[in-house]
Amino acid sequence: MTEIRERAEHGIPVLRAREIKKEYRLGELTLTALRGVSLSVYGRELIVILGPSGSGKSTMMNILGGTETASSGEVYYREKALDWSDQDALTLYRRKHVGFVFQFYNLLPGLTALENIQLAGELSEHPIGAEELLKEVGLSDRASHFPNRLSGGEQQRIAIARALCKNPDILLCDEPTGALDSKTGIQVLRLIYDFSRSYQKPVVLITHNANIAKMADRVIYFKDGLIEREEGNASPLPPEEIEW
Repeated sequence: MTEIRERAEHGIPVLRAREIKKEYRLGELTLTALRGVSLSVYGRELIVILGPSGSGKSTMMNILGGTETASSGEVYYREKALDWSDQDALTLYRRKHVGFVFQFYNLLPGLTALENIQLAGELSEHPIGAEELLKEVGLSDRASHFPNRLSGGEQQRIAIARALCKNPDILLCDEPTGALDSKTGIQVLRLIYDFSRSYQKPVVLITHNANIAKMADRVIYFKDGLIEREEGNASPLPPEEIEW
């Protein structure tokens, strides 16, 4: 009944996970990271996932993004199941539909800021202009700089512009402000917030900072490999009003 009610209220989810379990084998030991997690991600919503280290939230995001396979359970992208056994199909799914932002920026050191963004656009059928994004992140004057000439905050903004250049159907962010000071962190959150609102695309953001949940439409709490609870937020705050 809950799933039927969600569909009636929100339509068909962009992503839907059912009973996801993930186990890692360490010699004779088995580590269980996820114990049967089900969740749906709808268009136009910004979801924040909270939980302590080891709660399974990053593993869940990796499975949603197709960078990790589940031990059991299913993930549906627009009602089509991801095939865990087909690595080529998973690569195509990541390439065409998913944008990733991580705590560590993973910029290519041999490419300039602009070239890092443009490279992502080459993977997309409907990219957003790299120069336009560079302007949006306030770094037009850094276009020809290599990553080692950029501050951490500047690198993260370039990494976000790179993710957005693909014009992804869903943006997955794993601790995007974890290594940033409050001023730069709020700038980064503003970029993520604006993408969700301006392009009406879903964003899933993992963080340890509970205050960031105040900008979310929905907050999901993980604990011990399960969803402990979910909360809706009727009045999300803009990033500038969040106390760091």
